Amino acid sequence: MNSPTKLANRFREVILNGTWIANTNFKNELDDLDWEIATAKFQNLNTIAILAQHIHYYINGVKNVFLGGHLEISDKYSFDFPDINSQQEWKNFIVKFWNDSTEFAQLIENLDKEKLNEPFVDEKYGTYLRNIDAMIEHSYYHLGQIVLIKKIIQNSRG
Repeated sequence: MNSPTKLANRFREVILNGTWIANTNFKNELDDLDWEIATAKFQNLNTIAILAQHIHYYINGVKNVFLGGHLEISDKYSFDFPDINSQQEWKNFIVKFWNDSTEFAQLIENLDKEKLNEPFVDEKYGTYLRNIDAMIEHSYYHLGQIVLIKKIIQNSRG
């Protein structure tokens, strides 16, 4: 069975510091990335920035519930973000992404083991465990996209 600490570490691995599954993580891929690459469009794919903001949107929304708030996120808004127009705006987003991810991991780690099997907000959303697992899997899915898009854009620029 998953313990809160194991789940928190799995989440940290995909976002902040791991290489076990994908040999990289969001922080490795995004921390020193130029904003022009992050926002570059390739064909009809989402930009790296949009994908990163999409994952952050869910982390922040679920984190709000863990802090005692309401579930205020909606799939229909999960790709709607203001444009990033400078390296400073990109850096500001990245700092917020890492801070919120660090806090979210700590909240997972601090959960009572019994809480993992309780309904998340409403039974239709499954349990806390299912939502944490989904966050991790969803993050890996988009991490793979980011790695590929980044390679395509960097290779096209020489």
